[in-house]
Amino acid sequence: MTNLTWANQDFDVFTIDGLEPRMDALKEQIRPKFEELGAIFSNYFTTQLGEEFFPHVAKHARRKTNPPNDSWVAFAPYKRGYKAMPHFQIGLFESHLFINLAVIYEAPNKVAIANHLLEHVDLITALPASFYISGDHMSPKTDEISVESTEKILMRFRDVKKGEVLIGVKVLRDDAIQLSEKELLALIEQTFETLLPIYRAMVNAPK
Repeated sequence: MTNLTWANQDFDVFTIDGLEPRMDALKEQIRPKFEELGAIFSNYFTTQLGEEFFPHVAKHARRKTNPPNDSWVAFAPYKRGYKAMPHFQIGLFESHLFINLAVIYEAPNKVAIANHLLEHVDLITALPASFYISGDHMSPKTDEISVESTEKILMRFRDVKKGEVLIGVKVLRDDAIQLSEKELLALIEQTFETLLPIYRAMVNAPK
């Protein structure tokens, strides 16, 4: 069984020069942990949400030149993919671990989801202060949650083709490497449990 703790060398993978060397390190060091987390939390979501969820470990297959700056495992109730629907993620940038709920620009129902969330902004602003909101899954930068930041990101998500919304927590690498396996799994589960009402709101948004 894979040891589900993080080490500095896991985060340092994203400093390796070159696509192939970085991908080799990702496959060797990080992907086995994502696969183990994928098995654990796909079962969690299946139990919590009453439909089968599937893990999707990032393969970065479209990349031909530039190495990835982050990697993740995503969870969605569709075996063939996750990008067209709201999904959960556990992942790494060089700077931090992230655990989030995301809807990216490829979702066909993004306008309805955005409008529904704009009518229920309090679902997001009621989250604990440790949670963030972001409008770009490619960037490690995040915003503190407020009515202003939430409405701004949701309106961009609705109105701009490349608009996205991500809500979750991040754990700086120095803190992440201190977590035991038990602590890591507890943090992930607690974060997802807190995000479940927002996920339910997203998937039940009027078409």
